[in-house]
Amino acid sequence: MFTIGEFSKITGLTVKTLRFYHEEDLLEPTCVDDQSGYRYYDSSKVEAARVIAFLRSLEFTVAEIRELLRSGDDRDLLAAVEKQRQVIDEKIRRLRHVAKSLDQFLADQKESKMLATATNFQYEEKTLEPMLIAAVRMQAAYKDCGQGFSKIGKQFWSQICGPALMLIYDHDYKEIADYETAMPIKKGKSVAGIIVRELPGGRCVSLLHKGPYDQLGRSYEKILAYVKEQGYCIQTPCREVYLKGPGMIFKGNPKNYLTEIQMLIS
Repeated sequence: MFTIGEFSKITGLTVKTLRFYHEEDLLEPTCVDDQSGYRYYDSSKVEAARVIAFLRSLEFTVAEIRELLRSGDDRDLLAAVEKQRQVIDEKIRRLRHVAKSLDQFLADQKESKMLATATNFQYEEKTLEPMLIAAVRMQAAYKDCGQGFSKIGKQFWSQICGPALMLIYDHDYKEIADYETAMPIKKGKSVAGIIVRELPGGRCVSLLHKGPYDQLGRSYEKILAYVKEQGYCIQTPCREVYLKGPGMIFKGNPKNYLTEIQMLIS
C-alpha cells in the first residue's frame, strides 16, 4: 500500500487533488484508516489516476470523467476522447481566428495612430457649385456601395466628369444605411434605377481624409467637433468624395486613399 503522499509522487497528482477526487467519488482510496483517516492506495489505482489526469488535461469535467469510469467500457472512453478532440480542434480554429483578428486590430491601431500623427487636419470652408449627377439610392450596407457605382459606370461611362461621391442621409451609423452612390456627369437622362438630377450647391466645411475607409470615423470626429465649435447646423445629406481609391481591377494601397468629407452648413 502507498500512503497518499507516496501515491501523489507516483501519479503526479497533488495530495489536495487526490482528496478532492475522493470527495467527488472519482478516485477512491483502496482503504482509509478508521483511526487516523489516512488514505492508502495500491498499485491497481495508479492507472486510473493517470487516466483521470489525462482526461482532465483534455478539459473533461469531473462529472464527465465519473460517467466514463463508471461505464468501464473502453469503447465509450475512446469515443469520448475522439469527440473531445473534435471539440478542441474547433476551439483551436476559433482561437486562431481570434489571434488573427487581434493581430489585425493591433496593426490597424498602430497604423491609425501613425496616420493621426502624420495628418494635419485642415478644415476648409468653401462654396460648392451645383452639379449634374447620376445617382442610385440604396438601403444597404456601406460595403455594398460598389454595386451602385458599377451600375452608374456601365450606363454613363462616357459622360462621367469627376470623382465618385456618396450622399449619406442617416444622421447616425446604421448597418443598413440610407445613401446614394453618385457620379458627376456632363449630360444624360434618368434610366431604370438611376436618377439624373442636379445636386444643389451650398456652403460647406470639408476635411481631407487620407487612409483606409474603415478609419473615416477618426476624421468624422474631427470635422464634427469643428462644426460644433463654429456653431454651424449640418444639412443632410453629408457627402464623401472619393478623390483617390480602389480601381476597377486593382485595389491599390488603402493608406493612400483620399476621401474628402463635405458637410453642408447653415
